[in-house]
Amino acid sequence: MYFYKMKKIIIVNGPNLNILGKREPEIYGSESFEAYFKSLKEEFPNLELDYYQSNIEGALIDKLHEVGFSYDGIILNAAAYTHTSVGIGDAVKGISTPVIEVHISNTYSREKFRHQSFISPNAKGLVLGFGLKSYALALQSFL
Repeated sequence: MYFYKMKKIIIVNGPNLNILGKREPEIYGSESFEAYFKSLKEEFPNLELDYYQSNIEGALIDKLHEVGFSYDGIILNAAAYTHTSVGIGDAVKGISTPVIEVHISNTYSREKFRHQSFISPNAKGLVLGFGLKSYALALQSFL
C-alpha cells in the first residue's frame, strides 16, 4: 500500500510584513497576511503549510536553521533584510531545504537599493511583483 506524504512548506516573512493590509496599501494591498494565509491553505490542501513572521533579523536566521533541514520547502520574504543581511543570505546557503525568495512588489521598479539581494544567489528561485499572489506562485514550484 502506498501512502502519500504531504510536503511540508513554511512561509517565513521578515520585518513590517506583520502590518500588511495597513502598510502602504497602494504597494502591498489591503489584505492582512493572516487572511491571505488562510486562503492559501484552502487553495493548497495537499501541502502542510506553516507560517512564521519576525521583525528581528536573528530570529529569522534562527527559524531558517530550525526548519532548514526538515521541511520540504521554504518561501522566504525577508523584506528589507533581503537588501542588507549577509547573515540571512548565509543562512539560506547553509541549509539543505530549498528556498524560494518572494517579494510582493517588483523590487526592481523601486528604489535602487532594493535591486540588491543577498538571498537570490543561494535561492532555488525568485518570484516578485505579483502582489500576494507571489506566494501562491512560489508554492506551485514545490508541487
